[in-house]
Amino acid sequence: MTWTTEIDPRQCMGSGMCAALAPDLFRLDGAHAEPVRAEIAEDGRALDAADSCPALAIVVRDGPRTVGPRP
Repeated sequence: MTWTTEIDPRQCMGSGMCAALAPDLFRLDGAHAEPVRAEIAEDGRALDAADSCPALAIVVRDGPRTVGPRP
């Protein structure tokens, strides 16, 4: 199964939490974070990063269904 990760650059404040939790999934690019690649294998660390983002800028999707951040 493949998930997609997105970071809204208008919301991202560049805290680096996502890159610290999963450096192979997220990186800082100047003042904002970005996914290392848009499509990933299912990975709980992506959900942890989405849950931990202080700006709620990360969205993880499984096809059309949003799986992160978790409620």
